[in-house]
Amino acid sequence: MNNILIALITGLTTGGLSCLAVQGGLLASSLASQVELDLQNQPVTASGKRKRVAAVPVGKKVHLARPILFFLAAKLLAYTLLGFLLGALGSVLQLNPVSRGILQAAVGVFMLGTALRMFNIHPIFRIFAIEPPASLRRWIRRFSKGSDSAVTPLFLGALTVLIPCGVTQAMMALAVGTGNAATGAAILFAFTLGASPLFFAAAYLTTRLGTVLERYFTRFVAALVLILGLISIDAGLTLMGAPFSPSNLMIRLSTPQGAAAAAENDPAASGAYELVVNATDTGYQPEYLQAPANQPLRLIVKTQETYSCSRAFVIPELDMGEMLPATGSVAFDIPPQQAGKILYFSCSMGMYGGAIRFN
Repeated sequence: MNNILIALITGLTTGGLSCLAVQGGLLASSLASQVELDLQNQPVTASGKRKRVAAVPVGKKVHLARPILFFLAAKLLAYTLLGFLLGALGSVLQLNPVSRGILQAAVGVFMLGTALRMFNIHPIFRIFAIEPPASLRRWIRRFSKGSDSAVTPLFLGALTVLIPCGVTQAMMALAVGTGNAATGAAILFAFTLGASPLFFAAAYLTTRLGTVLERYFTRFVAALVLILGLISIDAGLTLMGAPFSPSNLMIRLSTPQGAAAAAENDPAASGAYELVVNATDTGYQPEYLQAPANQPLRLIVKTQETYSCSRAFVIPELDMGEMLPATGSVAFDIPPQQAGKILYFSCSMGMYGGAIRFN
């Protein structure tokens, strides 16, 4: 349920803009028979720049809402089916925290490259432009010109599964990580549903107002995708347990060594020292702890009406992890570690983390 809520919020906040930046060409094709403006295929001058074309005339009655709604409905169904398949695949090929971290970092690199391509920083970043093959694009244009029915936007909406945006790919990775077909379908359904209102509004207004809005819109989306890419890379590195991830560096630098929480009380009956970490909706408290080296440690993670991704607790280096109850506690038995060792833990998305230093 927590991952589904995260997917819905991600869709509502950033998914619509990010998806439109990548999938706008297919949407424009679905509108081609009803409007004169095409956001992705405008005329190009000899210098390689797009010509400015007028927006759709205000006095002209153009049915924009219907094809966009058909497009989004088909997209919602297609991604729900994709989530089902990815969840089923994840049940066979279950990814460990490090593998998920590598995948998430790779998604972040792709998003970073996509943003730099949108900013036209250098032609080399065109390799991050994912488009259907030229033959398929030509067929799509012929198909869309030859049909005024709902078939065109429905078909092209379903084709968006071939060109997922960076944020969508992160949700796809989350669906695989669930290892459950129904949960995977629910995650991509929630994300796509959440992204639909913003996608619809941005597509409708941009088509109505023309290329002046499109220019600023593209820059805004590029900046947003750039930020999301950096966050995704950091989350991936954190999930891998990398000591040089920005989040892990901040944990170490912001907590003086003497201020770290130390192992509590006397050794437990098992002979292991105990540390207690509270998993809250905003992260882990304390973030930085100390424990004796060369002795077993029992890490107790407690929750109290916690519903964020901090419940999906993992220790990447030890390949340990468990979904915590909303209220309760789970104990992790950590084998003896050498003096000076720093062991990192995080949520399964790399959003929240912490560290244990062994002295």
